[in-house]
Amino acid sequence: MPSEVYILGGAQTDFARNIEREGGGMFELFRDVAEAAFPATQIEPKEVEVAHVGNFVGDLFAGQGHLGGFFGHVHPDLAGIPASRHEAACASGSIAILAAAAEIEAERYGLALVLGIELMRNVPGQKAAEYLGAAAWTGREAQEARYVWPYMFSQVASEYEERFGLDRAHLRAISENNFANAKRNPNSQTRSWTLGPENFSESDDEANPPIEGSLRKSDCGQVTDGAAAIFLASREVAENYAKSRGIPMETIPRIKGWGHSTAPLLYSAKVKASRGEPYIFPSVRKAMADALTRAEMPDIYACDGVEVHDCFSITEYMAIDHFGITPPGESWRAIEDGTIKLGGKLPVNPSGGLIGLGHPVGATGVRMMLDSWRQVTGNAGDYQVEGAKNMASFNVGGSATTSVSFVVGV
Repeated sequence: MPSEVYILGGAQTDFARNIEREGGGMFELFRDVAEAAFPATQIEPKEVEVAHVGNFVGDLFAGQGHLGGFFGHVHPDLAGIPASRHEAACASGSIAILAAAAEIEAERYGLALVLGIELMRNVPGQKAAEYLGAAAWTGREAQEARYVWPYMFSQVASEYEERFGLDRAHLRAISENNFANAKRNPNSQTRSWTLGPENFSESDDEANPPIEGSLRKSDCGQVTDGAAAIFLASREVAENYAKSRGIPMETIPRIKGWGHSTAPLLYSAKVKASRGEPYIFPSVRKAMADALTRAEMPDIYACDGVEVHDCFSITEYMAIDHFGITPPGESWRAIEDGTIKLGGKLPVNPSGGLIGLGHPVGATGVRMMLDSWRQVTGNAGDYQVEGAKNMASFNVGGSATTSVSFVVGV
């Protein structure tokens, strides 16, 4: 049996920040979250044995790669530790977590710092869309699109429409719910936004403009500058951590289950292969099911809440049925009956998700795990899921090419 991996907490930046306007860049964002994570957990830099960074396209947005070298500039005690960067599009942060967890399971190291980061608001929107398009097959798909990812996920909406039928009112309800949850989150990008019915309208092109295909502005996750950091530990390190702080060991969360799958890069290939299957993206379902199986949970309702990758409202719609919250094609049921709302049977994105909280691409997977830690330790503040003991997450890269799911619990 592999060793257990525990989560000791962490920190995130305020996702409403615009780093360039502050006169900073990639390093300042990196430094800020790392420096916040140490006092938040009472961990000293000298205790860290290994570090991992999740980042998608720092090379394009900031002209900066080789991010592991930043650790030694954050604190002298971090100079010389092994560090590496991981990329899997929007799932980069989760891949960094998997790498760190595997090293702890292999007993190479006892304490890992995992940091996810993306700087995205320093270029015009069109240029940002071009950079993010690197997660598709460049030169092979979406060449007619102005904005690659709204275009690609509009096709997912069309696929649902063709296979099962789709009422856009349900997508609108997902966005409204996530913006409402984000109001409760002190780190959310949209917490101070004032939105009215017109901002979710299907007929008001000024207040809710079309972006690509059937998707409008309210359907889209945010372009965000942000970073998140967590500490992962072996059981021995976690026990010492708990003992030295007078914390009951049973209250320290651990990664109970994980799932990771990688489908072919082309969206068309994935959809063609799933024709006749119950799920549009079988590889997404596999990652989620593997996480639940490893956590020895009979189904998703053994969890108390879910953080999912709502880069677009249709992506959350897809995650609802793929997680088994409803049967395939019936995600609308969990929306209509209030299951996914904060206070519902299984709240989805109590943090506000990517639509409400924000989506700094390389940081999202790490932020999801940090929010899972917050929930199961009762530290989520105004967006706390009452009595949460187990949280599931789903992080996706590309057109459901890379899928990573975790179950975190106490």
